[in-house]
Amino acid sequence: MLLLGIDLGSSSVKASVIDGESGECLASAFFPKDEMKIIAHKPGWAEQDPETWWINLKASIADCNRQLGSRKKEVGAIGISYQMHGLVTLDKDFKVVRPSIIWCDSRAVKYGEKAFEKLGNDYCLGHLLNSPGNFTASKLAWIKENEPDLFSRIHRIMLPGDYISLRLTGEDITTFSGLSEGIFWDFTDNRLSDRLMKYYEFRNELIPTVLPSFSDQGRVTRQAAEELDLSEGIPVSYRAGDQPNNALSLNVFNPGEVAATAGTSGVIYGVTDQKKYDPLSRVNTFLHVNHTSDEPRLGVLLCINGTGILNSWLRHNAGNDIPYNSMNDLAGKIDPGSDGLAVLPFGNGAERMLGNRDIGARILGLNFNTHTSAHLFRAAQEGIVFSIRYGFDIMKETGITPSVIRAGAANMFQSPVFREALSCITGTEIHLYNTDGSIGAARGAGIGCGYYKSVKEAFEGLREVGVTAPDKSRTDAYHSAYSVWKNHLESI
Repeated sequence: MLLLGIDLGSSSVKASVIDGESGECLASAFFPKDEMKIIAHKPGWAEQDPETWWINLKASIADCNRQLGSRKKEVGAIGISYQMHGLVTLDKDFKVVRPSIIWCDSRAVKYGEKAFEKLGNDYCLGHLLNSPGNFTASKLAWIKENEPDLFSRIHRIMLPGDYISLRLTGEDITTFSGLSEGIFWDFTDNRLSDRLMKYYEFRNELIPTVLPSFSDQGRVTRQAAEELDLSEGIPVSYRAGDQPNNALSLNVFNPGEVAATAGTSGVIYGVTDQKKYDPLSRVNTFLHVNHTSDEPRLGVLLCINGTGILNSWLRHNAGNDIPYNSMNDLAGKIDPGSDGLAVLPFGNGAERMLGNRDIGARILGLNFNTHTSAHLFRAAQEGIVFSIRYGFDIMKETGITPSVIRAGAANMFQSPVFREALSCITGTEIHLYNTDGSIGAARGAGIGCGYYKSVKEAFEGLREVGVTAPDKSRTDAYHSAYSVWKNHLESI
């Protein structure tokens, strides 16, 4: 059997097809080849048209089909990974009411803060394990107050991955993990939070049918099969947000294991079996993909919004569109600390780690007689790493203390500067693997449809492709640069 994985990001939509038996990736493609547009009508806003996701998904699957040839008929299950915390609103005909308000949109911060105040610290942290913050529920509250005519038309709300599944199967379904990432889930009562729904005056009927991440979530319809040139009736058997899915792709299922990504945003995601939370909600806790009431598995997530998007901005605006590997080579010629140049990478919306403040990105210590574009490229990568280190200290308060970080050999983890800086400043080994979100989603599909008899069997094709350990000769320089960077941040 072949397994199809879909990874809906905010920059592109990627599809990969693996051979279920060997785990080998047989086809992979992503679209668009530049980056999907994020619509920002006002500062702090971020929207995307769900139809754009579907168009790019069709292009990615068409490319995979071309690579597979006649073997495309062997695809037997589909898994979906998607950008977390977004809001898709649908009318009674399941047509999109308005563009999706995506994860990095900041407009709903004050709605979450007010809910936190009114619902109370004890309830929010004890039951939701988070402040309602800027998550999906608060985004819906913004629509309710500011676009009441549109709100009155909403029949169902969905996360981005739920919408893609709807287009594939015609079924309006979400997952338990998805409800938790939207801050709709009561971790104490193990169900939809009645108190939150009542506070926001949301009808329970807005929520789709809820299923486990690994389950039969519908079958590809005739219409979708014709659009995608796939076989009708293929099950969608796995669904998860991009960060829980990234953890799955790296075989991170158990307490103490930690995964990382460094795409548009940068994330450290640690698994625990304890209901712990950060009192200030600077890091957030969600249901992991393999959570059950008998064996709880929760994911503690640190997110830095401005990661790969900063690198991309520099490439287009300061690097004359040179290849990323050339930027990495230039950065590698500069010593740690970038000769005093520091970059705060917070230019992609409100940062949860900073208490939902949107302080913008900043370049500090720039000297026209000393610094070059190479210094800027290194300082940007170091700034992202230092942001992760800053959040690492917060994560430790929830019991996440890793000695190893697992990551796919993709995005910024392809940069030797990034890997070395992260390893030195966190004191961890960075282990890279031959996987990404779309391949992980394909493996998840195999687990969900029962093709794999165990998780171990699903990951027999996962291979370690590199290890970066702390370089003791450079660790002091990184820590010195981090102290300067941290002082800059805390002075704002």
